[in-house]
Amino acid sequence: MKPLRPGPGTPGVLRKIIHVDMDAFFASVEQRDNPELKGLPVAVGYDGARGVVATASYEARKFGVHSAMATSIAKRLCPDLIFVPPRFEAYRSASRQVHEIFAEYTDIIEPVSLDEAYLDVTKNKRSISSAWTIAQNIRDKIYARTGLTASAGVSYNKFLAKLASDMRKPNGQYLITPDQGAGFVAELPIAKFHGIGPATTEKMHKLGIQTGADLRTWSAADLTSNFGKLGSWYYRVARGEDDRPVEPHRERKSVSAETTFQDDVTSKDRLEQTLAELAKEVWDWVERNKRYGRSVTVKIKWADFEQSTRSRTEHAPITEVSGLRRMAFELLDSVFPLPKAIRLIGVGLSGFAAKDARQSDQTQLNL
Repeated sequence: MKPLRPGPGTPGVLRKIIHVDMDAFFASVEQRDNPELKGLPVAVGYDGARGVVATASYEARKFGVHSAMATSIAKRLCPDLIFVPPRFEAYRSASRQVHEIFAEYTDIIEPVSLDEAYLDVTKNKRSISSAWTIAQNIRDKIYARTGLTASAGVSYNKFLAKLASDMRKPNGQYLITPDQGAGFVAELPIAKFHGIGPATTEKMHKLGIQTGADLRTWSAADLTSNFGKLGSWYYRVARGEDDRPVEPHRERKSVSAETTFQDDVTSKDRLEQTLAELAKEVWDWVERNKRYGRSVTVKIKWADFEQSTRSRTEHAPITEVSGLRRMAFELLDSVFPLPKAIRLIGVGLSGFAAKDARQSDQTQLNL
């Protein structure tokens, strides 16, 4: 493969990036653990008027069911859809197994979520020259050890590796070489660009930008004029360029958990009980990662969909779940008496301190 851009720390050497994405991860774990669900349309989520699909199996996706879809819509599209409540500890356990496999090949691993990660295998522990071979080996080991399938994208930068991992889903892999990068992006519809959401897509369509080839005709100055700081990013990726390194030590800025009620809630006891459960979910992440924060935020979505937040920052990091729970309750108190019923509530922690605040005295499981 002909080098296009050298990798960081290795002058003149082409970076080899793999993006691994587990296939319908939550739903696949449920089908693995309950063989009766295999081959059936499954949605992980709660069956109810306020429910939302977290992940849909590929059998369900054939009917148009997808993540973040309202339960009511999913059931109309697929009347035989089977709902399974989420089991996050099972998903975290499977994710840990997958990451142990990654670590057999490289330490340069950037987790994106429980089910996907970037790997820089330019220099790898097995001294394997082919990133394609490494991706195949990783996928084979994932299946052998977990019974789950993964897809992979292989390329010379993160942007293209991410796009490539979607090309042969499920249970496949795809390669974009340096001499293919610009051409691949040119043919890609703007809506398929990673990082370009529906609102930006609509704006680009109004400007006559339908594909990567259209985007490439715009100057960096004009893109910046229309899209601000992201304009320079769009200019580069339209040419298949992305200099971002795989960041193995990228730290999360916050962690939170939230839930939508089946019915609108006004009971303070029920709200406090829910906040206590959410605080425990957040604290499980805190304890695993030894990241102790100072700022607590309570998020509220009212029955009319208006949203409010209440936050407070302590002088020292919180080191016990009881402290997180207490602050969440106090922030909830600030909205009483309630002006209207609540449909969603969440709690978040940010302002992280030293890696182990208990020893140093410095005191996104976005579910």
